[in-house]
Amino acid sequence: MAGGKKISKAVIAVAGYGTRFLPATKNQPKEMLPIIDKPIVQYLVEECVESGIENIIMVTRFGQSVLENHFDSNIELEQQLRANGKLSLLKKVQRVSQMANIVYVRQRKHFPYGNGTPLLAAKDLIDENEAFVFMWGDDLVKAKVPATKQIIQVWEKEAGALVMAAQEVPADEVDRYGIVKLKKGSENQVEALVEKPEPDKSPSRLAQYGRFVLDRRIIDILWENFEKKSLGKGGELWLTDAIEQFIRGGGKVVVAEVAGKWMTTGDPLRYMQTQVEFALEREDLGKDFRNYLKSLRL
Repeated sequence: MAGGKKISKAVIAVAGYGTRFLPATKNQPKEMLPIIDKPIVQYLVEECVESGIENIIMVTRFGQSVLENHFDSNIELEQQLRANGKLSLLKKVQRVSQMANIVYVRQRKHFPYGNGTPLLAAKDLIDENEAFVFMWGDDLVKAKVPATKQIIQVWEKEAGALVMAAQEVPADEVDRYGIVKLKKGSENQVEALVEKPEPDKSPSRLAQYGRFVLDRRIIDILWENFEKKSLGKGGELWLTDAIEQFIRGGGKVVVAEVAGKWMTTGDPLRYMQTQVEFALEREDLGKDFRNYLKSLRL
């Protein structure tokens, strides 16, 4: 185990505006959109818990109290379910508020836009020399072994290294992701990251996605860039840039090719595809839903 310490914290970035889903996200976070009967963010919390994470930091913004309320107790609802004898539903509802220790921190307005910015907000909740999991709030992974557990297992074997989850994508989709360039002669050590490269200039088809094991060294780089107003493409604070700086400074970053299916919910089409995939796997819905799909004249 790297440094002899156990990873006990995860930071989940849920401060986006979900503009691709307007008007549905006008008054609710995109991460609260349901996949069947659970919001997206609950799947992430469950993955953390199943991976041994005890404490979860959610980086939110103004107007997201519905997300905080979801993971709190609803005494009136619980009393109603109990009175009506709906004990299985009561158990499900109670479990949501008991899964983990969850704290919320606002992403302040004076911070720049960018996918590295949530880590600025979480800075004071991460100890020196403490490794933690960082997750995008809209990436799901269908896997027998939770994706977070898989990347933690890689981190435990790679002393002092940071870890990023990755998966091969079709060549014509590399311009949608941060693409990994591996160090020559290595099967998993990252030499560089190329943000949304042109397909004919891409160093590989290995795309990094929303699961990382990071530590305070990355937060310190991001904070320094913020204070110096040293921002990246589009005037944003990119996690990719901080990881690149870390590598150039002699830091080691390795890739964990996660066994599982990466399901992003970042746009309506992929959100609907995720709905279908998860519905087909449900014991209570899968058979009937599969028969319904077969009945459609497509």
